[in-house]
Amino acid sequence: MTGRVLVAGIGNIFLGDDGFGPEVVRRMPPGPDPRVRIVDYGIRGMHLAYDLLEPWDALVLVDALPDRGQPGRLEILRAEPDPDHPAALDAHGMDPAAVFAGVRALGATPPPTVVVGCQVASTAEEIGLSEPVAAAVAPAVDAVGRVVAGLLVQRTEV
Repeated sequence: MTGRVLVAGIGNIFLGDDGFGPEVVRRMPPGPDPRVRIVDYGIRGMHLAYDLLEPWDALVLVDALPDRGQPGRLEILRAEPDPDHPAALDAHGMDPAAVFAGVRALGATPPPTVVVGCQVASTAEEIGLSEPVAAAVAPAVDAVGRVVAGLLVQRTEV
C-alpha cells in the first residue's frame, strides 16, 4: 500500500510569527512524488477540513507554537484529535482542534497527524517573521521533508 500525505501550512501572515507555516510550505521544493500534496492554507480552516475528506493516510501541519521561552525552537509532535471537542463547522477557526471538529462534523475522521511547529517570538499585528523564527524556516523545511519521508516509508511497509 502506498500512502498519501497532505502537508498543510497554517497561520496568519499578518500576525508576525504566526505566518511561520505558510512561509515554510512556500519554501518547500516541489516534489515529484504524486503521493504528497503541499498547500498553504493560511487561515482557511474550512478549506483544510474539506480537503481532509479525501482519503489521506497522514497529515503534516506546519504551524506556529506558543512561546514557552525559546522562540525559534522547532518541535515535532503528534496531534491527537480531541474526541470531547464538539464536532462543529467553524468557518473562522484555524486551530487544529477546530479543523478536526469540522472534519468530524462533515462525517469523516482526521488522519494521523504530525505537527512541525516553531515557538514564536511575537504574533503582533505585522508582516514578517522575527529573526529567531525566520532562522528556523530552512531547518523546518528539512524537518518536514524527513517527516514526510518517514510517513511514506511507514505506509509502504504496512
